[in-house]
Amino acid sequence: MRRELPGTTHSPSRGGERLRVLAVTRIFPNRVEPLACPFQRRQLAALARLADVNVLGVVPWVPGASLLGDRARVGKLSRLPAEDTIDGLAVSHPRAPYLPLAGPWLAAVNGPLYLAGLAPHLAALRRRFDVVLGAWLFPDAWAAQKLARALGLPYAVKAHGTDVNVIARWPSVRALVRGTLRGAGVVIGVSRPMLGALEELGAPRDRVTLVPNGVDRALFQPRDRALARVSLGLDTRAKVLVYVGRLEKEKGLLELCDALVSIEARSPGRFKVVLVGDGSLREALEARRDAGLPLVVAGARPAEDVARYLAASDALVLPSWAEGTPNVVLEALAAGRPVVATRVGGIPDVVEHERTGLLVPPRDARLLVAAIEQVTSREWSEDELTRAAPPGWDRSAEALHAALQRARLVHA
Repeated sequence: MRRELPGTTHSPSRGGERLRVLAVTRIFPNRVEPLACPFQRRQLAALARLADVNVLGVVPWVPGASLLGDRARVGKLSRLPAEDTIDGLAVSHPRAPYLPLAGPWLAAVNGPLYLAGLAPHLAALRRRFDVVLGAWLFPDAWAAQKLARALGLPYAVKAHGTDVNVIARWPSVRALVRGTLRGAGVVIGVSRPMLGALEELGAPRDRVTLVPNGVDRALFQPRDRALARVSLGLDTRAKVLVYVGRLEKEKGLLELCDALVSIEARSPGRFKVVLVGDGSLREALEARRDAGLPLVVAGARPAEDVARYLAASDALVLPSWAEGTPNVVLEALAAGRPVVATRVGGIPDVVEHERTGLLVPPRDARLLVAAIEQVTSREWSEDELTRAAPPGWDRSAEALHAALQRARLVHA
């Protein structure tokens, strides 16, 4: 049977000493991208209060990367130091060669290349850890598996969303992911639907464990909407929707724009949509704003600003084609704001239709219009919304700690 860990275990390892965890992942912030993947940083920082945690924050590398400068991401990342401290965590930045734009048929090549970036660190890692955590199915967890075996250690896998719903299903990596999941001491998902997907991909049912993400409840809590709007320069009379995430087509932003066009045709000037984030669609969205669509393109912002935008909003809108369990949905609920989102991934696990928000099918601008108009035309109970949000990151870290202890015991 599946295990759902309550997050109450503080069992020490090695006769009373703290558990020593080596986390291997590409999805971690750094000095060049300090706002990336904040959920990963917060959870591992909270875990470090219970265990000794070191992070291998792997960065992509290509020959001549430093010569590219700021013209390419790999050029920017070449400036990172080999060792760093982020939010109190000791972080190393191995350089992993990779094949750009490998796609579904060639992605498997990036597994051995990723492992090659870890190989020079092997000697320095021996006899320092109790368990290896691979956070992202491929190539991160696949390489973490190989590293753990070389170190004689158990390993755990933590999945997030796109790695399960998209990447793991690519033909070139499907078998590699299956083998990684089968050998793991524990396989961690952030939502109940994800647990089923991980089993379908090959994870043994008795090793699949739910570890929900947390929320910074001190930061994300109900605040005065009017004051937040004034501080951000937003119209206090308009209906304000906030989107937080990457500005990419797969996030349903073109459908959101189509929905906004339809709403504007019927009720000019009534709505404003704030887009918080960055990505390949930014210029196209700014062009639509300049053409008169009521958009605010705020760019990537730190968590404190995200909290202010949510406080200023009437609702969060997230029309993605695919998701795991987006932390911004949990943050919106903690802030007392309803959610309009697509019925994909782990979203239905945390948003109850009609009670804490409205769910619609992906890629359907017409139904998105109806949901936006409905969510902004009724009263929502802040108390009910905040009760639906998860506890803080400490509880999430306790559950992760218990899962990693279990992975170690399976290996013993």
